[in-house]
Amino acid sequence: RDPALYRELTERIRDADVDVVLNLTAGMGGDMVFGPPSAPLPLRPATDMVSAEERLVHIEDCLPEICTLDCGTMNFAEADYVMTNTPGMLTAMGARMEELGVKPEIEAFDTGHLWYAKQLVKDGVLSSPALVQLCMGVPWGAPNDLNTFMAMVNNVPGDWHWSAFSIGRDQMAYVAAAVLAGGHVRVGLEDNLWLAKGELATNEALVTRAAGIITAMGGNIMGPDAVRAKLGLTKRAPK
Repeated sequence: RDPALYRELTERIRDADVDVVLNLTAGMGGDMVFGPPSAPLPLRPATDMVSAEERLVHIEDCLPEICTLDCGTMNFAEADYVMTNTPGMLTAMGARMEELGVKPEIEAFDTGHLWYAKQLVKDGVLSSPALVQLCMGVPWGAPNDLNTFMAMVNNVPGDWHWSAFSIGRDQMAYVAAAVLAGGHVRVGLEDNLWLAKGELATNEALVTRAAGIITAMGGNIMGPDAVRAKLGLTKRAPK
């Protein structure tokens, strides 16, 4: 969570010749790692729980166009690790993102996360139309079967913008599924390390393959200015 590293990274991106929409994570700072079931407390040293303000220090400093808002708490793969995002924490973080003029990308790992995201909009914490990412296949959130996926899709308000992904070998299948369901897509090394069996991927290769799937299905690839116009984003540089 070193803000200096985020600042260095974003300055390099902004100084590059290629224009991109800048989207930074705000998901760290909510990790609780318990001891074994027989002795859950004290929390293990890997615990990383900080205030809502500290979770957004790098967002305030770098002023990206988008940042993530993990919209709920869940058991996250490992036996004693809980990704913690309480309603109070989400309200405080979401309100601050809106104040900064940074578009929250709601990360919905399960149906209840999407339910609460709609409540945040109803309460006036987040503006509408919101931007939501449907996160499929992450243990132990929403499984990546198509019935669950379409249940998530059908619960996204009609005027919201949404994209979706799944992890590992299902990454490219969900590129096609998201396009077919009327959404946008996400790919990258965070979700999948392999381009093919035994062939390590790069982000460039994953994006190229996803773009091929999208265009083959009759979709279009939007450039950064078109994305900014569609999502109402403001490109800024920090002081």
